[in-house]
Amino acid sequence: MKLKLSDGNTWPLARFIAPVYPEVNIFTGSRITPLGLVNIATAASKIWGWRIEIIDENNYRGPCDKKGLPDHEKLQKENPASIVSFYCGLTSTMDRVFALSKFYRKQGAFNIAGGWHVHFCPDEALNNDFDVVVHGEGEMVVRDILKVLKSGNNLSNIPGISFWDNGMQKTNPPTRLELQNLSDLPYPDFGIIRYARKIKVYPIGRVRGCGMNCEFCSVKGKPRWADTAYVFNVVKWLVDTRRARRFFIVDDRLEENREGILSFFKMISDKYNSRLEFTVQIRLETAKDTELLESMRKAGVRVVCVGYESPIAEDLKAMHKGLSTKKMVEWTLILRRYFWVHGMFIFGYPNKESSTLSVLEMVKRYKTFIHTAKISSIQILHPVPLVGTELRARLKKTGRIFPLNLVPWSKYDGNYACFPPDNMSLSELQDTPIKLMNWFYSKWSFWRIPYRTLIFPIHYLITGWHHWYDSWLRDIVKYGGRRILTKWLRKHKRDDFVPKLKDYAKNQLNIQ
Repeated sequence: MKLKLSDGNTWPLARFIAPVYPEVNIFTGSRITPLGLVNIATAASKIWGWRIEIIDENNYRGPCDKKGLPDHEKLQKENPASIVSFYCGLTSTMDRVFALSKFYRKQGAFNIAGGWHVHFCPDEALNNDFDVVVHGEGEMVVRDILKVLKSGNNLSNIPGISFWDNGMQKTNPPTRLELQNLSDLPYPDFGIIRYARKIKVYPIGRVRGCGMNCEFCSVKGKPRWADTAYVFNVVKWLVDTRRARRFFIVDDRLEENREGILSFFKMISDKYNSRLEFTVQIRLETAKDTELLESMRKAGVRVVCVGYESPIAEDLKAMHKGLSTKKMVEWTLILRRYFWVHGMFIFGYPNKESSTLSVLEMVKRYKTFIHTAKISSIQILHPVPLVGTELRARLKKTGRIFPLNLVPWSKYDGNYACFPPDNMSLSELQDTPIKLMNWFYSKWSFWRIPYRTLIFPIHYLITGWHHWYDSWLRDIVKYGGRRILTKWLRKHKRDDFVPKLKDYAKNQLNIQ
């Protein structure tokens, strides 16, 4: 296979694309480029003879089309890409990915897909104008592909990919590759993101894989982690070269390899005191580890994101979460002494056993738990049957997943019902998470901002700086959350999404 290069006088260009989020959702306004895409593009940039760039459609200020989206036709005219590699880690962006893969195929580019969605659905990607699907962690694979394409050799000797071979789909073993020494990776190069606005938060990572086996999650595999010194040096390098101050540690479980993370935070606090800011994701049980909490706070951890999933015991059992609501409240109150706690919930989870709870009772439990635990901010989403999960397999077995012509991939972002519920109406499943968010992100938060500012001297004298600032910041965040909710509600005020689902459930599934 001989690659058609764009210009015989210059090195060929490989463009890496993070697709735009198609809906107004929790990612709206985020400028955090997926770390996996940055790592892979950085690895590719080390190959002599190639130019590498990233187009992050969610952090972009270059030429746009009539819809306000990045204009890839203009990008190709001014700087033609011979290879285009897409981040396919979010199912909700796949419709946009397929539209772009079709465009680039017409431009004569070689299309590569990588990420959890295409790992589980390689045939779908190959049938949508992709030449190669990468299974697993692609830092080494993408370098092999670039070398093979430029040399004119074939793909048969590259492990961990699916591709067309004489009209037949072929997958080279192993089916999914995992890097064993994460400390060998080059530092992520955010300078190759083209047309980016100023990056405010830098994603970094230490752990890959997760052994928790949650039913709704596709991230599996034995956890592996990079050396403490490597992760510290990534932070130091970003501080020195890009004046980075705020970081998001993308690991699903920060506390994996406890001694390593303790050492990391000690190195950070020794070097920077608490001048840097970190947002992390942790398991709620981390609240029992006082030494780790103190180390996190001292190093500058400000926000912890906790996957509560649900305050309802039946839901927690179905999700394989071995927690009690009482302990969840107790541990959350401990975390609140140290950090801003962002709570992540899933409403309307399809239990394996029929539930007798009414929607009113479920809403009451949510409100009581959130209020009692004093959670700083929340997101409440619908259960999403993502490809590769046990949840999808269970629902698909009973024919309960709505077809893609009714609920396309773009609606797999947690804001839409993807299957008929068994203990509530479709309207209740669709509307209740938004109503709960409306309750939390109250319209009165806007008016409380100037009020809290005016009473600052009195509040400060009575309760101290920390308590006043926490209350003031919560109202700021609630106002921002309210604006996102209002934008989403305005867009969907008169759509026919739920009526179409009801018709399908009634006529095809015999569900009233």
